[in-house]
Amino acid sequence: MPKLIVGLGNPGKQYESTRHNAGYIAIDVLLEHYGYESTKQDFKAFIYFKNIKGQIIIFAKPQTYMNLSGESVIALMNFYKIKIEDIIIVYDDKDLELSRLRLREQGSSGGHNGIKNIIKLLGTEKFNRIKIGIDPPAENYKIVDWVLSRMTNDEINKIKKEVFEIKGFVEDFASNNDFKNIMNKFNK
Repeated sequence: MPKLIVGLGNPGKQYESTRHNAGYIAIDVLLEHYGYESTKQDFKAFIYFKNIKGQIIIFAKPQTYMNLSGESVIALMNFYKIKIEDIIIVYDDKDLELSRLRLREQGSSGGHNGIKNIIKLLGTEKFNRIKIGIDPPAENYKIVDWVLSRMTNDEINKIKKEVFEIKGFVEDFASNNDFKNIMNKFNK
């Protein structure tokens, strides 16, 4: 069975460099490094297939808009018969400093609507995730305005650099390493 790595974000040019699209940015970094053998648009997502260490890895960028991310995740899991322990969700976290990465096996949504929807549709908070720091909201920003605000090129490059530094998690994940071991190895 394949394994699934999903980067959350909002589709469309107007959202490309926003803080909420840190998950898409991470998937782009991984695709740039690992490449992919085929791609298609299905299950409300752009999906990319790559054989890594004999394991098919599906990289996905849901196209549902953030608040309905779970629809795409569930559709992919159901069609490809992917077990919950074989997914990793990559997304932005306003409670972490910019570009700081944190791997976790479970947790609440922390107010993140994409994660809230995934938890609701999966029926559990127990799934692998990588949080990408986007900084707490600047003064005078509501949370919704903050996550939809554009990042500078420097901010985007910081995120790309940090994701590139932990890119080896994909090979460990493909090799069936326990996610707890992957967390211990890549959490700083």
